[in-house]
Amino acid sequence: MTITFETAAACASPATGAGEDRRIVRSKRALRDALIALMEERGYEAFTVNDLCARADLNRGTFYNHFRDKEDLLLTLEDEVIADLERFRESLQRLSLAELLRVRTGRTPLPFLVELFDYLRAQADFLHAVMGPGGDIRFAPRLRDAVCTDLIENILHDRYRENPTPFVNYYVAFYASAYLGVITRWLEMGMAESSEEMAVIALRLLLIKPGESIEL
Repeated sequence: MTITFETAAACASPATGAGEDRRIVRSKRALRDALIALMEERGYEAFTVNDLCARADLNRGTFYNHFRDKEDLLLTLEDEVIADLERFRESLQRLSLAELLRVRTGRTPLPFLVELFDYLRAQADFLHAVMGPGGDIRFAPRLRDAVCTDLIENILHDRYRENPTPFVNYYVAFYASAYLGVITRWLEMGMAESSEEMAVIALRLLLIKPGESIEL
């Protein structure tokens, strides 16, 4: 299990300073919120650790007890999201084209895709900031590779997964980037569609054929 800012307090032992651990979690949560707000307002390059501490109402000593610098804070948050997304990998590995076609016929969303969009919604404030113009350009490719590339690779026939040609590599890159674009668009537009609707949309986009209606 990934120990995140939110789960650290729950894992604390009552006999070993649970109250202190809760304060640590609150401090880290305040720094997370401050980082998000400042990235949205100014862009990542335009604020300092002092600005973070002032926005979080914490002193610099508290910050440096947990992080080396603002880069360390940002990468810690990014790594937690990527680690959390690992739990979807097992579902992706079991996915087959036959199952996708079966679900498409019934217009029923895949449960793991619903859960994925639920998770992305829960992380929306951070994702919107880090993937926006004032965020970190390194993160979007990590998100693409953690989710989108795996999704496409796991519906390929075995012979393509095990011995990909240049065209197969371009095929995977094309659809993985397209799926990242779908996620980005959804976040930018305020996530108006539900997770269930997005799961159906994601599947429809993957399986639509040239000339077919683009209605759901």
